Amino acid sequence: MIELEGVPELIDPVMVAAFEGWNDAGDAASTAVAHLDREWKGEVFAALDAEDYYDFQVNRPTVWLENGVRKITWPTTRLSVVRVGGDKPRDLVLVRGIEPSMRWRSFCNELLGFAHELGVEMVVVLGALLGDTPHTRPVPVSGVTSDPDLARTMDLEETRYEGPTGIVGILQEACTHAGVPAVSLWAAVPHYVSQPPNPKATLALLNRLEDLLGLRIPLGELPEDARAWQVGVDQLASEDSEVAEYVQTLEEARDTAELPEASGEAIAREFERYLRRREPGSAPPPGGHATESGDATYLRDTSSGRMKPPKPGSGQPGGPAQSEGPGRPATGRPPAGGTGDRATDADGGPAGAPDDEPDTGPADGDGAEGPHSQD
Repeated sequence: MIELEGVPELIDPVMVAAFEGWNDAGDAASTAVAHLDREWKGEVFAALDAEDYYDFQVNRPTVWLENGVRKITWPTTRLSVVRVGGDKPRDLVLVRGIEPSMRWRSFCNELLGFAHELGVEMVVVLGALLGDTPHTRPVPVSGVTSDPDLARTMDLEETRYEGPTGIVGILQEACTHAGVPAVSLWAAVPHYVSQPPNPKATLALLNRLEDLLGLRIPLGELPEDARAWQVGVDQLASEDSEVAEYVQTLEEARDTAELPEASGEAIAREFERYLRRREPGSAPPPGGHATESGDATYLRDTSSGRMKPPKPGSGQPGGPAQSEGPGRPATGRPPAGGTGDRATDADGGPAGAPDDEPDTGPADGDGAEGPHSQD
């Protein structure tokens, strides 16, 4: 039995999770949860035992100094609670961690134990994959679920994916068997500029989460970071004629797929988001605290920190499956034969076919369709 002392009674709680590693191309998903934790000042109330789930030769602990005293931070998964203010306040249970090295079923059962004790009504898992998508277009974000009723009521795709999977797929399946509604949101990251961070993909995931939960999320400097990221990639791509030509090929393929007009549902979502940001009282107070009770006892998470806009083209590998996917920086060469040399996705399958991703999916609110499955 999991006992959570000091955690106040939650209001309509939803669990939002992301894991570094295979399902986190460009660190887009884990950065999105870190952003929520930072903006709403979440404080950790529980952490899973690192000894149970992590191989420390794969995910090594780090040593740091505090006032001259050496301390160790162990790789693990932490849970925090944030309260979203407004006319109808609600709580989010944020799960931030690293894809475990072992005992995945026990890992998921432990998270579901917390969800049960906290009265979580739905689990949303964020992920990011490598895809044949141009950096100059809106980031495609697909929402998928294993629950046919949830797919129908929330306008999501029912998953048809088959192939290798990561902890995102395992957790979603565990939720299904436990009777907990679960949704996965996947952002497609350009495989030719996959190194983290990718603030544009992070922003797209947060926008889609807003639409799904009907919340207003304070974005801080993310929009400016996303613009700076795109300008940086534009500049680097323009210096290599082959890369510029390849990006143009991806743009033409994307634009052709979206003609003759943008998705009406995507336009409606964007308009609703616009109204949500204009309505007084619909926004959470800037810098709002994690709870409003003031009497909760928490352990503070000291591992979070804001990521700066990237310098694309550093030549470092990136994406959730570095050994399987191209993971090419913008200054590298495009795949031989353009899109014919397909990138691998977050599950090691073809680009655009992540764990639990549909053939097509809703966009991030800018009228762009999700990446097509090629499995």
